[in-house]
Amino acid sequence: MANNNLFSDFDAVTSKQLKQQIQYELKGADYNETLVWESPEGIKVKPFYHNDETEVNLNAIAPSKPFTIVQNIFVHDVKKSNSRALETLKRGAESIRFTIENDTVSVEELMQKLPFENVIYYFNLPFLSNDFVTKINDFASKNKVNIYVQVDPIGQLEKEGNWFEFLEKDFEKLNAIATKTTIPFLTISSGVYQNAGANIVQQLAYTLAHANEYFNRIPAINQPIVIEVAVGTNYFFEIAKLRALRLLFNTVAKEYNHNFDCHIIATPSKRNKTLYDYNVNMLRTTTECMSAILGGADAVANLAYDAIYHKDNEFGDRISRNQLLVLKHESYFDKVNNASDGAYYIETLTEQLAEKALELFKDIEKNGGLLSQLVDGTIQRKIKESADKEQDLFDSGKEVLLGTNKYPNKNDRMKDDLELYPFVKQNPRKTLITPIIERRLAEKLEQDRLASE
Repeated sequence: MANNNLFSDFDAVTSKQLKQQIQYELKGADYNETLVWESPEGIKVKPFYHNDETEVNLNAIAPSKPFTIVQNIFVHDVKKSNSRALETLKRGAESIRFTIENDTVSVEELMQKLPFENVIYYFNLPFLSNDFVTKINDFASKNKVNIYVQVDPIGQLEKEGNWFEFLEKDFEKLNAIATKTTIPFLTISSGVYQNAGANIVQQLAYTLAHANEYFNRIPAINQPIVIEVAVGTNYFFEIAKLRALRLLFNTVAKEYNHNFDCHIIATPSKRNKTLYDYNVNMLRTTTECMSAILGGADAVANLAYDAIYHKDNEFGDRISRNQLLVLKHESYFDKVNNASDGAYYIETLTEQLAEKALELFKDIEKNGGLLSQLVDGTIQRKIKESADKEQDLFDSGKEVLLGTNKYPNKNDRMKDDLELYPFVKQNPRKTLITPIIERRLAEKLEQDRLASE
């Protein structure tokens, strides 16, 4: 009979022996100064992790089903959006997320002839209407279709600086929706933290505080909560981030007797995407989607390589969808639900990120909670501090974006190819709080290059 233990012929090596060998190879150089580096979150990363030094047993919860491929569709014309949804489902999309701009859209017309079995539909609403959510809920119940409504008044406040109406009215509506609907209706739009430059510990803590505000103010949440996450470029840290997020959310949710796991939708970050040498964006989004899948995202909505400067187009959508199809059907990323479970490095990162985020979350709650700290500007200030540190690293060349601040192609010309304004838009208006501003690292450099074309 063949020996199933492939490593039984090798002597075990302890972490102490490995360190001794490494120290010998360094020829007198300091181990900690040479090989141990510190992340922006204050986590010291070692060159190797060993089971005799690892006592992590997180039992992180993984999704019960493989990730689904989400196609984003902005609904400007209902018939065209319906036709596009039908076409993208035929081409490999497994879920559709409709972003609907107002409550005049006919749900029946938008969903006409779309398959209802084994497909999840997300209705992302940048407005708050009880009647419209009720219509969606009634349609879902009548047709037995799996629909998630995405509404996030706190996210609206953070991004725009104002509530949909005002705090009391928005939560009055949410509480009414909570008691009348059976489908999930609440979303935590945590991507704004990452895209604005918050470090990973801040992202986790602010997302947790975001959720805690809803648990405190809406007692009757009897549906899963959607968490939208932006995934950055730090591959293993991003895997650990999603694992820590699920762990932290379930820890807080249990305190409110909320027994539903969160539903995580992951999208690649915009922060590191570039206008010049834009094809490199496909490499960035591929690794970011890999992190999202290995971190346990329930759904992944990829970002088109040209999303920052082109309007939605068939080619960009097809390429971004095909990236996920390759990961799922050719790289077999759907075969194991918790592939990173037991990896000493990722388990250790998950534990450290969760501990640091929980500590920051407790500090936020001790000082009045997320909304209070948004009003006094604490959250915005902390994010800006982290963003400025990262910007300094980019400007000095220590943080590299290939094709932009490293090995740029001076012959690239983009001025005549811009369909969308790719930089922070100035929109002077009266706001209740200072909005959290999403900003890409390469914006200043790209503006200078465009001006010199």
